[in-house]
Amino acid sequence: MKRIGITGQHGFVGSHLYNTLGLNPEEYQRIDFQKEYFEKPEALDEFVKQCDVIVHLAAMNRHPDPEVVYHQNIELVQKMVASLERTTSKAHVLFSSSSQEERDNLYGKSKKEGRSLLADWARNSGGIFSGLIIPNVFGPFGLPHYNSFIATFCHQLSHGEQPSIDMDGEVKLIYVAELVKEILDQIQNAKTEELYTIPFTNSIKVSEVLSKLERYKKLYFEGGEVPQLVTNFDYQLFNTFRCYFDIATHYPVKLIQNIDPRGAFVEVIRLGIGGQCSFSSTVSGITRGNHFHTRKIERFTVIKGKALIQLRKIDSEEVLDFYLDGNEPAYVDMPIWYTHNIKNIGDEELLTLFWINEAYNSEDPDTYFVEV
Repeated sequence: MKRIGITGQHGFVGSHLYNTLGLNPEEYQRIDFQKEYFEKPEALDEFVKQCDVIVHLAAMNRHPDPEVVYHQNIELVQKMVASLERTTSKAHVLFSSSSQEERDNLYGKSKKEGRSLLADWARNSGGIFSGLIIPNVFGPFGLPHYNSFIATFCHQLSHGEQPSIDMDGEVKLIYVAELVKEILDQIQNAKTEELYTIPFTNSIKVSEVLSKLERYKKLYFEGGEVPQLVTNFDYQLFNTFRCYFDIATHYPVKLIQNIDPRGAFVEVIRLGIGGQCSFSSTVSGITRGNHFHTRKIERFTVIKGKALIQLRKIDSEEVLDFYLDGNEPAYVDMPIWYTHNIKNIGDEELLTLFWINEAYNSEDPDTYFVEV
């Protein structure tokens, strides 16, 4: 078992890496890191001593004064190197650098010089070092106006704002889950590679990204329709977009009942995509679920009885409660990385219709059991 610590574990990439490591507890032990350790040499040393692998992600990306960015990032690397030397560590250190290394800006300069400092430490100490040049990263839970333009667009479109494009260039992108896989591959490889350029997985114009997101807003956010998703990038972008609207106020979404003397007809889901439909009956007091997915798109629709649907992001303690009643049919969609359940809180049988975008595969279920 490898003991792995992540500086910046609460950041965008760090939280995805930390949560992914948690899916494999037999293979990885996560060593907790707090940003305060950089101000407490003894605490930083204790952290370093516990780690077989350190993924150094902590950095400042933006600040009104670029000099602050430069000095902050260099200082963080210097403090890490000092701790590695004090503890005579021979850990495998991975450093997240950027394609901006070759650009004439202080952020890129801080990354290039930081990578060089850690490479020197590895050569002098016998440690292992991986210097990763990372393309533009996007994915769920990135901060708007900070982590990526995609995070900014998603936030704006889901909060009644209209995005604008400053420069419509071709952008090389990697989805955060793909980046995490690259990092895990480097950890398993366990060989020094002072300069490794992680390949981008998509190249697309900014205007094309915005066009796709505007379509998702119209079809899904406003109309409840899951759009046609053709490529891996489409799935990645759609799952990213789904994480930016206010889940607590958006759900449950009431469905339209077409009532006549025969009874009622209700459209549950309109699809531009395939998938698997199923239904369940649940007796009073019983809870189903308590699991989460990292890629699947799923909808719970209550058509009879009373239900409580609960969601919790797996690295949060906040639980979202949604009360649904079959007399007013409604649905809740499950965001990725949110564990969820459904409980029959009524006296009669609960009938729930489930739709998920891919048929169940026991060899790749993408289903992880965690109590809400």
